[in-house]
Amino acid sequence: MPKLSRRLLAEFLGTFAMIFAGTGAIVINQVSGGALTHPGVALTWGLIVMVMIYTFGDLSGAHMNPAVSLGFTVAGRFPILELLPYIGAQIAGALAASGTLRLLFPTNQLLGATLPAGSDLQSFILEFLLTGLLMLVVLNVSHGAKEKGITAGIAVGATIGLEALFAGPICGASMNPARSLAPALVSGHTEHLWIYLAAPVAGALVAVPLFFLLREKA
Repeated sequence: MPKLSRRLLAEFLGTFAMIFAGTGAIVINQVSGGALTHPGVALTWGLIVMVMIYTFGDLSGAHMNPAVSLGFTVAGRFPILELLPYIGAQIAGALAASGTLRLLFPTNQLLGATLPAGSDLQSFILEFLLTGLLMLVVLNVSHGAKEKGITAGIAVGATIGLEALFAGPICGASMNPARSLAPALVSGHTEHLWIYLAAPVAGALVAVPLFFLLREKA
């Protein structure tokens, strides 16, 4: 199999596993009457991201997020010709995961879709800030010494778990267009989808110049 095809398959599988476990935890928490609890859901997100980074990081980079792939591209650390194939693989993996959850839980209405608990503006700002912080972490832990790269899975997984823990009840803490797009399309709840497509992209793009500013040598 060509190298790019293997990387795209890794992105598909990594994103599938992330969405299946993460949104699956939300669905199972609902159908079980809160057995997982919100901290349990947040922990699931953090752990599955960490595991997938260690599983596929050496092969594809384990982006699993169109906003992250775009951020890497703008930062000059990812080839622009591979951006759209990567995004396509990520969206396909997310859709496959949401479709699987629809088969497993046909009566669940949302399938883990992200919806604002307050105003659209409130969730937009939260998603913008959360993704900006995530992108800064990703750029920093994937840059420099090999020892730092070894801890990347822990750092990124912990960031996602932390942000889901404190912001999830308000905005859903998506930080990932593919994560929100798939359950929205499969469940039919697309009324607030624009927030979760635009805000993470904007947050990731703003994080890139901040990263270079912080790294600027005197």
